[in-house]
Amino acid sequence: MDEDCVNYVKNYADRTGRVVEEYEASIACNIDAEYLKSTKWPDRLADRIAAFGGSWKFIILFSLFLLSWVILNSVRFFWHFDPPPFILLNLVLSFIAAFQAPIIMMSQNRQAARDKHESVVDFAINYKAEREVDDMQSHLHRIEAQIAEIRELLNAKHDGVP
Repeated sequence: MDEDCVNYVKNYADRTGRVVEEYEASIACNIDAEYLKSTKWPDRLADRIAAFGGSWKFIILFSLFLLSWVILNSVRFFWHFDPPPFILLNLVLSFIAAFQAPIIMMSQNRQAARDKHESVVDFAINYKAEREVDDMQSHLHRIEAQIAEIRELLNAKHDGVP
């Protein structure tokens, strides 16, 4: 009997976990769909640029670009379009920094707004879950009281029988 009860509780916990995961996935999907619907193409482009600008792929490619620039303008066998001290390279780097920083900040602001929306949804889910737990606790207390009452009746009946 105890093993059946343990298996029932374990199966119930597994089912509940799957339901919660499906619900969270559904909410995440809806949030993503709402995000895609509410953002314009320049915003999505800025997000992609920020994602690329903060990746190892960007660091490696940009390092290769800088290394190529310096080598091409330092080796004697090539025409030097930007001889040392690399003034044109400095200008290019300044332009990249001037445009990349605001794009990353725009992307971060949108991500912060999205995170805030997700936290509101999480709060609502947690509040609902807390109410359900409180409801289940009250049901358990009621069941405990009923079991105690049945025990008292059984004890009274058992004590009354000769």
